[in-house]
Amino acid sequence: MRPFQIYPDLLYVIPVSTHNEDQLTQILDANPHIQFVSFVGIDLAGNDTDEKIPISNFLSNIKGYLSGHAVQTDGSSVVLPGIATLNDGQVDFETDTDVNWFVDYNYEHICPNTNLPIGTLRIPSFLVHNGNRVCSRSILKRAVDRFSTVIMDTLRAYPHVAADIGFAPEDVDHVELLVATELEFWVSSPDETISAQLLSISESLKEQYWKRTKGVVRTALEQSILLLKLYGFDPEMAHKEVGGVKAQLSGKGEFHNIMEQLEVDWKYSTALQSADYELLARIFIKEVFRMHGLDVSFSAKPLHGVAGSGEHTHINAVAYLKNGKKVNLFSPGNMKKDFLSIIGWGALMGFMKHYSLINPFISVTSDAFLRLQPGFEAPTHPVVSLGRDISVPSRNRTVLIGLIRNMESPSQTRMEIRSPNPHTNTYLCLAATYQCMLEGIEYAASSKRDTSSLEKEFCKPYGEKGDYLEQNRLYRSEDDIFVHYSAEERDTLFGKPPSTVYDSLRTLLRDDYLIPVLCAGGVFSDRLIASYTHAMLDRWQMELADRIIPDNLSRIRRIDPCHDEDSEYDVLLWKDIQSIKLRLAKDTSEYVSIFKEIRLAIDAKNLKELSRLQQLMNALQTELITLYSEYLLNQI
Repeated sequence: MRPFQIYPDLLYVIPVSTHNEDQLTQILDANPHIQFVSFVGIDLAGNDTDEKIPISNFLSNIKGYLSGHAVQTDGSSVVLPGIATLNDGQVDFETDTDVNWFVDYNYEHICPNTNLPIGTLRIPSFLVHNGNRVCSRSILKRAVDRFSTVIMDTLRAYPHVAADIGFAPEDVDHVELLVATELEFWVSSPDETISAQLLSISESLKEQYWKRTKGVVRTALEQSILLLKLYGFDPEMAHKEVGGVKAQLSGKGEFHNIMEQLEVDWKYSTALQSADYELLARIFIKEVFRMHGLDVSFSAKPLHGVAGSGEHTHINAVAYLKNGKKVNLFSPGNMKKDFLSIIGWGALMGFMKHYSLINPFISVTSDAFLRLQPGFEAPTHPVVSLGRDISVPSRNRTVLIGLIRNMESPSQTRMEIRSPNPHTNTYLCLAATYQCMLEGIEYAASSKRDTSSLEKEFCKPYGEKGDYLEQNRLYRSEDDIFVHYSAEERDTLFGKPPSTVYDSLRTLLRDDYLIPVLCAGGVFSDRLIASYTHAMLDRWQMELADRIIPDNLSRIRRIDPCHDEDSEYDVLLWKDIQSIKLRLAKDTSEYVSIFKEIRLAIDAKNLKELSRLQQLMNALQTELITLYSEYLLNQI
C-alpha cells in the first residue's frame, strides 16, 4: 500500500464563480491529472452516486452539462421506490452550479505524465425524474429557499419581529441558514478484537476523553484535518472522544490493538454546502485512515455497552443587511434579558411541537436507536435545556436540544440538536427541521406575543394549557433527566419516544394534519414521503434479517460454558444463560425462537409485530450479555 501523502499544491475546490465554460476549460486543461468527472446525486436513503466520465467527454459536452443536462441512470441504481419504477425508471442528473465542486484524488493511482494522483471532479447534482427533482439535495434546497422567502415576508408583515432584534425589515438584503456538524467515529485495527468490558471500564474512567493521540492514529487524524482544510472546510478541532482503550506497543515501537473514538469539527457553512461537506468528510476521513491500515466506522452504535457516535448538528439563521452587517435571527435584542428572539422562540417551539415529524429523518436505523439509551450522553426524550438562568449557558448533555449562547457574542446563538448520528441523512434532517421551525415562527410572529410571553409558554409546567404547545408536555429541563426522573416520569412528561424504526416512521404513515407541515411550499410531497418511508422500512427489515440476526447468532455461538460443575452458583447462572440462548436462537417442539419469529413477521409484512419482536430480542440480548459477563467474572 502506497503511504498517504498530502499534496498541498493540488487543486481541491472549484468555486461557484468558475462554473462557466471558459473558466472550467482553462482549469481542467491546466490540471491534466484530473481525468474523470462524477455527478453526485443523493437519493432518499442518503446514498451518493459515483461514476467515472472521462474528462474529454465532459469538455466535449460541457455546455449541455452546465445547462443541467448531465447524465442518465435507471431507477435500480438509486433509492426512489414508487417513483423510479421498472416501467418508468429513467433518472437524470441536473448539475448544481450554485455550490462548490470538489476534486477527489486516488492516492494509489498516480498519473504517469504528472506524477500526481489521478483526480475525479465531483459535481453535486440533483436527481430528476419526469422533470421533477426527487432527491435529498433538492428537498433541502427547496426547504432553504422557502425558509428564506417566508422569513423575509414575515419581517415585512410583522415589523415588531425585526424591531425585537434591532433592525428594520427594509434593511435586510437576504436570509441564510447556517449549519455545522460534529462528526464522531470509531477507529480500529482490522482483525483485532478488544474486550467490550475493557472498553466499558475505560469509558467509565474517562481514560480516553480528550487525551493525546499517538502513533498511526495521530498521523491519520492530523492528515485528515490538513486534507479537510485544503477542501475549504476550515476545521476547528479534532480530539479523542469518550470511547476507546489504550493501544498496546509492540517490540518494534508500533501500536496495535487500536480501538479509539474520535471527533472532527469544522466551521459553519450554508445549509446545502454544509450537508455536502459532511458527506465528503466521511469519505475523506475513511480513506486517510484506511491508507494507514485502520478501519473507520460511522455506525451510530458499533459496539454494545460503550458510547455510540453522534453527529450533533448546530443551526441558526442569519439576516444579511444591505449595509454589509450580519444579524443572528435567533439572538434577542437584549442578551441580558432574553434567551431568544421572537424568531428564535418560534423556531424552537415549532421544532419541539413537531419533533415526531423530524425524528423519522434522524433516527432511522436500528443502531441509531441502540445509541439513544440512558447512560451514554445521548438524548432519549425530546426536551430542551436553555441554561439555568440567563447568564449561565446550557451544559446539560441529557437533552435533545441545547441552546448555545454567548452573552458577549450574539452571533454565536444557535441550537444544538443532539440526536443525529453519522448515518443520519443530513439533507432530509435539515429540511424537516426547517419546515417545522417555520410553522412555529409563523405562529410566534402572527400571535404578536413578545419574547417574555413566548418564553412563559415554552417553559410552562406539565398540564398547563398552551396556545401553541401541547398541554400534557414538559418542554424544558435543566436537570439530568436520567437522575432526576424515573423512566415512567420521562415518558409521561416528555412523551414516550419511539423504540424502533417502525415506531418512528409510523408518524409519516398517518393521514392527518401533520404531514402538510412537511409538504408546505412543495418542499416535501406525499409521494416523496411515501417513497422515503417505503425505502426505510425495507432497509430496516433487510438489516434485521441479513445483518442483525446473523451478528447476534454469531455472538451467541461464542458464549460457552467454562465453570466447575461443583459450583452451584455457576451452574444456576449458566442455566439462565442457556435458557436465553435457546429462546433467542433455537426452535423447539414447544416454541419458535425469537429469530425465527422475526423472520416470519418479515415474510408476513407484520411490521407492528416485527417492532415488538425486535424490542424483545434487544432486551434478551442485553440480559444475555450482562449475565455472561457476571458469569465470566466469577471464574478463577
